Formats: sequence, structure tokens, C-alpha cells
Amino acid sequence: MSKNFKQMIQHDAAGGIILVCAALLALIFANSPLDGFYNGMLNLPVAVKFGSFEIAKPLLLWINDGLMAIFFFMVGLEIKREILQGHLNSVAQITLPAIAAVAGIAVPALIYVWFNFDDPVAVTGWAIPSATDIAFALGVFSLFGRSLPITLKLFLLSVAIFDDIGAIVIIALFYSADLSTTSLVVAAVGLLVLFGLNRYKVRAQGAYILVGMIVWAAVLKSGVHATLAGFAVAMFIPINVENEDGHPMLHHMEHSLHNWVAFFILPVFAFANAGVQLIGTSADDIFNPVVMGIVAGLFIGKQVGIFGACWIAVKAGVAKLPEGTNWTQLYGVTLLCGIGFTMSLFIGSLAFEHQGFEHLNSVKVGVLSGSILSAIAGAFFISRSRKAAESAVK
Repeated sequence: MSKNFKQMIQHDAAGGIILVCAALLALIFANSPLDGFYNGMLNLPVAVKFGSFEIAKPLLLWINDGLMAIFFFMVGLEIKREILQGHLNSVAQITLPAIAAVAGIAVPALIYVWFNFDDPVAVTGWAIPSATDIAFALGVFSLFGRSLPITLKLFLLSVAIFDDIGAIVIIALFYSADLSTTSLVVAAVGLLVLFGLNRYKVRAQGAYILVGMIVWAAVLKSGVHATLAGFAVAMFIPINVENEDGHPMLHHMEHSLHNWVAFFILPVFAFANAGVQLIGTSADDIFNPVVMGIVAGLFIGKQVGIFGACWIAVKAGVAKLPEGTNWTQLYGVTLLCGIGFTMSLFIGSLAFEHQGFEHLNSVKVGVLSGSILSAIAGAFFISRSRKAAESAVK
């Protein structure tokens, strides 16, 4: 592997570029003679059976419930590390991004509800525009904001992390149903075992992984969305215990998973979920309330909510702007927070899981449109503020 290629795959922008390519490939498949193959592949039944225990789902749900659980596991590891040892371990550092994230969840949701309040089915998608795609947003920032203060990137990362926490809470509270007490008990016992492994500083990394898989299977059968198991298991991975190979366990797991998540799991999810069928789609289908609510929520709601909350917090003396930054630069970052993509598509798949093609297609159109608008506008402002900063230095 060449040195240049290694540098490329380690760059934040690479993950975003691959996500875009995966989405474009999905669009090509969904709007070409390959459409039948694409949908047939995603609906391919896949089953795993051990005695009387069986998990049988189409391939699409294995991706959404299985691979995305690994993604949430890595998110959980990242959140735990940042809170305990990173730049979220003090009140001063988390105040502004926390306030921004709350407003960035609430305002887009309210805008979506305003468009869909009279439709009891459509309104269940209220959380779709509340999400931020951390990989995509950081990718755009890395491409267009290379010489801007690192504190801006940390602010964007912090907002996205709090946004992920909000998404996890929303999924747990609003997109779980028909709970199985037996399965929940099994999951709880599994988490207690993980607590014991952590408490007694067990170094066998495989033990945590094995118990984690049992917890995931139990949560999958419980009615709570399986991806939450990934986040819960991550909370019990020790941060100051070395594994059997002498590596700090949490850091080693997070580092090992990063490239798999960035360059395989998220692109596969994007390919499986971004296939918008545009052929035969009318203007009414494109401009329906679900689509407009998502687009307005992502593109308008995110920037209004985050930038407005930051302005109020700073002017009120509750928080300070990231060191070395100005309002124009911050505004560019708030635009990037409107890139929902992966997380918005995921929440949309949960919200309209049983509603059929029409609603799911609307979700895809809205998420892709709102995310593209936010990416273009954010890239423009970030690039403009970067050039202004470079000119000031000269």
C-alpha cells in the first residue's frame, strides 16, 4: 500500500467521499435496469439458527440491525472516551456544544411537525431531520476548512456526539415497541456480566465481545431496537484496563473498528438505504409534506436552532465561542450540521418501517436533498471564511 493511499484513508474526508460514492451507486441501481437486482438483493432472506433460537431477516434488516449496532458500539466507545479523557470532560468544554445540540434536535423536529401535524402517520417521522451525520460533516469540513482553528472542528465533533446521544435516547423512547420481558431480562443479565468483567478488570477482550453478542441478540428479540445494544455494551468496555495483548482495551477496540465503520459499514448502509426511485416520481411526490419537512428541518432548522442557541448562550455569558473563531466560521459549521444522511436515513427507516415504499422513498428524497443543500452551503461558508482568515494572516 502506497504512502499516499495510507494518508488518504486516514483523512477525515475519505469517509465522506466514500459515503457519497455509495449513495450515488445506490441511486444508479435504483433508477436503472439493475433495480430488480438491487431490491431483490436487499430483500434476500438470511437466517441464523442455534437449536430453537432463530434470527431470520431480509439482508436489509441485517444491515440496519446488525452492522449499525457495530456503528453504535463504536459511537459509544468514542463518547465514553471523550467524556472521561477527551475534550468533553469539563463543564466549560461541553456547555456550548450541548446547548447547540439540544436546539439542533428540537428546532428541526418542530419544523417537521409543522409540515405534517395533520397526518398521524407522517408525523411519526418528526425525529428524522434532527440527526447529524458525523462522518459526512467532518469530511466536508476537512476538505474546505483545512486552515481553520482546530477548535471549530472540535465544536462540530462535540455537537455531533451530543446529537448521537440524543438520537439514541429518541430511538429508545419512541421507536421501540412490543417489548418482550424475557428477552429484556436476558439482556439485563448480559449487561450485569459485562459490569462484573469491568469491575474485576478482566483482560480477555473476547469475553466482552461474546457477552456483547448475546446482549445484542436478546435486545433484537426484545422489541427495543438492536442498535441500542451496541451503545449499551460500549459503556462497559474498560478504558484503563489493558487487553491480553497489552493494549488499553477501549482505545484498541475503537481504533480497530474505525476503518471498518468508515470504509465498510457506513458505505454499505448508505448503499442499502439511499436508493431513491426517481423514475416515475411526480412533482407531488417530491414536494409532499414529508419531504418538505425533512428538507426544511435539515437545511433551515439545524442552522437556525444551533446558531441561534449559540448566539443567545454567548451573549448571555453562559458560554464562549470556540477559541480563535468568529461568528462567520461558526455559522458555516452550523450549516454542516444539517447533513443528516446516515443517521436521518436510519431514523426514517425506523419511523416508517411498516408504512411501505411511498413513505420510505419520501424519506430518502428529503434526507438526500436537505443534506446536499447543507453540504453545499456549509462548504461555501467554510471555504469563504477560510480564505478570509488566510488573507488576514498575510
